[in-house]
Parts: sequence; structure tokens; C-alpha cells
Amino acid sequence: IGVYTSFIFRQPPTRDLGNLANDAQVNEILKDADQDGRSFNQFMKDVSTYSSVFGHTWVIVSKPNIGAITRADEIAAGVRPYLNQVTPLMVLDWEWERSPAGKYELCYFKYVEEVNGDTMTIKKWDKLFVETVTVNEDAALLEKTVEPNELGMIPAVCCYNKRGVIRGIGVSDIGDIADQQRYIYNLLSEIEQTVRLDSHPTLAATENTILTAGAGSVIQMPDDLDPGLKPYILQSSGANIAQIIQTISTSVESIDKMANTGAIRATESKTMSGVAMQTEFMMLASRLTEKADALELCEEQIWRLISTYMGVPYSCEIDYPHQYNIRDESMDLDFLLKARTAGVSNPV
Repeated sequence: IGVYTSFIFRQPPTRDLGNLANDAQVNEILKDADQDGRSFNQFMKDVSTYSSVFGHTWVIVSKPNIGAITRADEIAAGVRPYLNQVTPLMVLDWEWERSPAGKYELCYFKYVEEVNGDTMTIKKWDKLFVETVTVNEDAALLEKTVEPNELGMIPAVCCYNKRGVIRGIGVSDIGDIADQQRYIYNLLSEIEQTVRLDSHPTLAATENTILTAGAGSVIQMPDDLDPGLKPYILQSSGANIAQIIQTISTSVESIDKMANTGAIRATESKTMSGVAMQTEFMMLASRLTEKADALELCEEQIWRLISTYMGVPYSCEIDYPHQYNIRDESMDLDFLLKARTAGVSNPV
């Protein structure tokens, strides 16, 4: 996921904000999107990361209601829209409804907004009201506030990694990879147990035998002990560690194939042919383009909500990079020199 995110944001997205351009509050959003110091690009990087992990993540576009009458009052008070990322672990419930025109709209959304010590703040959104409830660890109500939803809709955007069959639930990039990682973890545990058993064999002795631990230990046996009951060592015949390590290497190769990252592994580049590496790069670029399209759609919906809060028509154009081709300049130079040496005037 770190590789995916670094490739997608290697070149920052292009934003033509239209009616929102040169707005002081919008510039603040670009510099501090979540009122916590994260820039808009960094916020979208985190959205990309968590959507890849969980399959989707939610972005809430909120604006405090301080009873301001004019836009100037809001600017003077420092009130502006801000973003809040909510992972699926914090979402408690949601509901969709279909409009007469056939469009699906979010009509109910409930999530944990904040956890502070033994208190928890839960927020419920519907099209008419916004309810904020604070409870303690025993689920006892501490505070409850209800305010009208002046926006008339729920300002929540579901950013999918890949759309699943159920609305509001996406497909993770690491679903199958996590199973392989768990398998590798179990194999590493087998290696640890094998080393422990081989390094610390079990000593079997009778109850009256006096044993001391450590190197050069002394064993005192009773004089009348049957020779057939003398202490002896139980040596473990564990599995071959080399075979377990080979199995781990095979699992790592399967992870590279599932993630289309084999071509960018330093160890893989020595064994893969040029055609295989190019094919792997093309598959990786295709996956990155799909993820960039999902982020582009998510950001467009975010700016649409911001435009609604700001009271201006939506006119933004968001464009994420869609070219992720990687060229080996040293290989290209070597190919060019060989072509010129062979007398080819215009090598491609």
C-alpha cells in the first residue's frame, strides 16, 4: 500500500477550483484540511492508504454552526468547512435511500467522532437534524445536543478502493495478502519452536535424581537406581528449517504476484526478463490508474460539498495523474549505444 500511495502522489493532482479559486478560506482548506495540520494532499494520501486497507473509508465534510448571519461573520470567527476521515472501524450504522429519479442518497449516518479516555462522542446525521451524544464507558449519557442540518443532506463521502457488491462496502487491496502474511507468521513461529527444541532438549530422569542446570551440570543418581532408568535426553527431530524458509520465500513471491509489485523488488529484478518486467509494470500501472480514478471521484464529491457550504455553484475540475510508466534509463542508454554501434540510424 505504501508503494501504491507513493506512485500515485509522486506527482501531485491538478486542481482547477473554478469559483472557489483565490478564496481565502479555500486556501486555508488546502493548507489545513482537517483542522489538525494536514494539508489537502496529505489528507488524500491518508484516504488512499486507509481505503486500500479496509476497502473503503468515509470522509465527513463538516462546518461548525455558530449562528453567524453573514459570511463576513464566519470569516471573522474563523469558521470554515473542514474534513474528517472516518474509518469503517468507527462507523456504527448507515442507510441509503433511492430518490424518484433513481439516484441513491445517504439518508442516515452514525459514527464515533472522538474517543477521549473513558468518554466517547457519537454523532448521528440525517437530512433534518444532527445529534451529538457523549457517553462514558458504561454507556451512561453525559451530554446530548441536537441541531438542525442546514445543509439538507448528509455531507459524507464514501471513498472506495474498489466497489463491492454491497453499497457502502469496498474491496481491500490486501485481503488475500493478509492471509499469506498470517501464514508466514505461523511459519516463523514454527522456526522459533524448532530452534528452541533443538537448542534445549528435554532431559528425562526419575523423581529421586538430583539435577543441576547449565553447562557442566552434575546429575546425582541414587545408588540403588535400576540401570535401565538412568537419565537420558529426548532430542527433537523437528522439521528442516531450510524447507520452512523456502516456503516463506514462495509465499513472498505469491504476495508480489497478487500485488503486481514483483518488478520493483530489488531481488526480483535480477531474475525477471525484460518482457516480464515490462508486463508487470503495465499491470501495476493499470491498478494504479484504477485507484487514481477512485480518488479523483472521491475528491470531486468532497469539493462539491465544500462548494455547497460556501454557497457557490460547483465548477471544480480535479485531475489525478494516470501515467505511471517506469523507465530504466541505464538500460535505455545501453540499448541506444548498441543500436548506434550496429548502424541503426533511428532506434526506437
